[in-house]
Amino acid sequence: MKKLREILDKQAPLFEKGGKFEKLYPVYEAHDTLLFTPGEVTRTASHVRDGLDLKRMMITVVVALVPCILMALYNTGYQIHHAISLGAQPLDSWQTALYSALGLGFDPQNGLGNFLHGACYYLPIFVACFATGGLVEVTTAVLRKHEVNEGFLVTGMLIPLTLPATIPLWQVVLGTAFGVIIGKEVFGGTGMNFLNPALTARAFLFFAYPAQISGDEVWVAANFAGVDSYSGATWLSRAAADPAAVSAAGDALFMDAFLGRIPGSMGETSALACLLGALVLVITRVGSFRTMLGVAAGTFCMGVLFNMIGSETNPMINLPPYMHFVLGGWAFGTVFMATDPVSSAFTDSGKWVYGLCIGVLVVLVRAVNPAYPEGMMLAILFMNMFAPLIDHFVVQDNIKRREARYAA
Repeated sequence: MKKLREILDKQAPLFEKGGKFEKLYPVYEAHDTLLFTPGEVTRTASHVRDGLDLKRMMITVVVALVPCILMALYNTGYQIHHAISLGAQPLDSWQTALYSALGLGFDPQNGLGNFLHGACYYLPIFVACFATGGLVEVTTAVLRKHEVNEGFLVTGMLIPLTLPATIPLWQVVLGTAFGVIIGKEVFGGTGMNFLNPALTARAFLFFAYPAQISGDEVWVAANFAGVDSYSGATWLSRAAADPAAVSAAGDALFMDAFLGRIPGSMGETSALACLLGALVLVITRVGSFRTMLGVAAGTFCMGVLFNMIGSETNPMINLPPYMHFVLGGWAFGTVFMATDPVSSAFTDSGKWVYGLCIGVLVVLVRAVNPAYPEGMMLAILFMNMFAPLIDHFVVQDNIKRREARYAA
């Protein structure tokens, strides 16, 4: 590390003011502060010391996302192999030879094979997302002459996990650019945005290209295995159309949905993986448990209310409240999207209200509009816009109570 520090210090004059590559200083600074803590110190009086800076906070979120990423690789491969086992076309000779040499095959029960095959779809989307986001971040930093923000480190990890396996890469590029530019950079960059950039990217793709990123069907690709494609409706959309199927599946469906072995966007299917990530965020205090519990309480209460009302024409109203927790993007949105420290409520009381409203809205969207059974994305984006207003009322209420307490 000492040698690396010497190399960076030797190159620093080239990028500092007056240097040959002065305009590219944000690029140098991003690599320098990623590897080492900043060399600047406070020159004025007392200040707050904290070992958790923006980079380390973002890295903590990335660590929390690891279970979801691993599940994305496994489940994508599992769904592909499951589709093949249902009736695949004959495989090409080179594909058969390759998998025979590796000793993997196309067995859905082969964990390593599932991981490797899933990586064939996840990694290109991941690379396209980071290449686009990194280019946008560096370009805006150079144009504005400020440091490269680390906000995209997490956004770039989130976007691929919210997408289906077969989305075209050009749409990944377009959606990522839209999410970063319109969702964040136009407002001033990291810390200035009021919308979650990852959800902004997904919302753009959903409404611009619904055929590729559908709310009611998830496409599981099998082109690599000699099969055209395999399409299966998610259990959430099945619940909207045929609640009897959900009831018949019973505990087996709940367990599959909890573990993540169901069709869906790559990183959103496993409630267990999201729960592990939630533990990391709560223990490190990077994510707010108040927001998470608020979403859970709002979802459960609204689900119970709809069950009490009942309906003979709208199956989603009769969906058991606990099933909302494991179907669709509920768990992923609750843990990683709703808790975004920039676009969510800041005050402790506001986080409860903010989370509660998201939970109520997600059930409302799912039940009242069964044509669009997934409501987590819209619920969070809608409450992103009201988070500042919630904090305003909480602060004003605190001011009034203090004035009354200390009134002469």
